[in-house]
Amino acid sequence: MAETDNWRSALAATGELQPEIVTAILSAHGDRGSRAIEAVSERRVKRYRDFTVVVGYEEEYVIEDGGCSCKDSQYNLDPADPDQRCWHALAVDIADRLGVVDEHDMWYSDVREFM
Repeated sequence: MAETDNWRSALAATGELQPEIVTAILSAHGDRGSRAIEAVSERRVKRYRDFTVVVGYEEEYVIEDGGCSCKDSQYNLDPADPDQRCWHALAVDIADRLGVVDEHDMWYSDVREFM
């Protein structure tokens, strides 16, 4: 079992960010894990009818099927390696397991038109 599977399983089982789980996330993902935890704590993970979005400091990032629209995912990470995830995708994984995704009953594509 991969290291990331351990924290994912533990988080799903406990439903809370216990110190051991935070340590495992940081150990597996470093700064990306830290930024993901921060985004979750600030409730910046939003789910719309069509996409899940993580609000960054400068723009919003679309997460779909575990992949992300950010440059980190596009240029720095190996898409064939499920352990390599950007902080946006990690934030979605964490928020889902904690049950703290901010749900919106609307289409993100409609929201984007107003931005």
